[in-house]
Amino acid sequence: MDRLYLDYNATAPLRPVVREAIIDVLAKVGNASSVHAEGREARRLVETARRQVAALVGGDARLVTFTSGGTEANNTVLTPDWRSGGHPHRADFLVTGATEHASVLAGGRFPEDRVRTIPVDGNGLLRLDSLERILEGLAAEEGRPLVSVMLANNETGVIQPVAEIAALAHRAGAIIHTDAVQAAGRIPVDIAALGVDVLTLSAHKIGGPQGAGAIVRASEALTFAPLIRGGGQEKRLRAGTENVAGLVGFGAAAEAALADLPMAESWSAWRDRIADAIAASASKVTVFGGGAPRLPQTLCIGVDGVPAETLVIALDLEGVAVSSGSACSSGKVSPSHVLAAMGVQEKAAKTGIRLSLGWESGESTLDLFAKRWARVLKHVAPGHVRAA
Repeated sequence: MDRLYLDYNATAPLRPVVREAIIDVLAKVGNASSVHAEGREARRLVETARRQVAALVGGDARLVTFTSGGTEANNTVLTPDWRSGGHPHRADFLVTGATEHASVLAGGRFPEDRVRTIPVDGNGLLRLDSLERILEGLAAEEGRPLVSVMLANNETGVIQPVAEIAALAHRAGAIIHTDAVQAAGRIPVDIAALGVDVLTLSAHKIGGPQGAGAIVRASEALTFAPLIRGGGQEKRLRAGTENVAGLVGFGAAAEAALADLPMAESWSAWRDRIADAIAASASKVTVFGGGAPRLPQTLCIGVDGVPAETLVIALDLEGVAVSSGSACSSGKVSPSHVLAAMGVQEKAAKTGIRLSLGWESGESTLDLFAKRWARVLKHVAPGHVRAA
């Protein structure tokens, strides 16, 4: 049976161009910090990747810091210790959304009592009025905040109004970070247009290798205290020998993802056709976040009364890979924190499954999914099959 992969938000299949680039690098030798010819060639490859990753988000290659992935990137920038123009620029509080990725909700290097959470509405959009109140309260305490809001949610695909949030944050004297891991390569991302001070990325969400990520700053003046200390790599912002093969793969994936952005219109149409197929075959279907702007290739949907685990397992047996919640919190029994924050009742939240498309998806994906979905629903929940 041919597998149908609909879990790009967990990790995307490795692109052929990326695989070839990585294999080519693995045949070479050289530490990017060495001064001999082999080392200089490794450095050239890393710097080419840096330019490719910067281009994906309209950034400056000089302001890209490579990491081992999105989680390390987030943990690095969620620090109270910043410098502006060479002078200390401490952040006293972390202000973040209720539906953030687990690596942000953990608070990074902020003490727990210094974290404030912004609620969301029923579609998963941040309550800007609540953000304003939080910022006003912190101003009264004479505390400078660091605001961290993801650009697009990993479970629902809901896109936050980050440019508007950044404007509010800057008026309050805050540093503003956005986790753009899920957004990059799916929608246009421009760090200047967003107005953020720093954003974070991950290679494996866009068809690159696992184990590579990046921090992109908007200005050379603003710098963070490193999380990993040691040697002078990455301008002393992240110590450790560079993963040359992984970073070359990241660069190749970033270049390919940027070229794929025109596919967004097709992804949106395919996503909606999958939602229509589910709604046409099953009674009482809910699209979570359906009233908000969403990533064009992400669908979070539930069939009333049918547990997500049941559908995920049954679809897997039919050769279809989907997720329930975030891959980073798989195995959990409790419902999604994202849906809970949106006010979804626990019973309904436990029905939510996530389907996400990507660079290998096509028209045939839709027909194959519809056939396999119909068989699964008839088998696991015959009472929910909508009469023809």
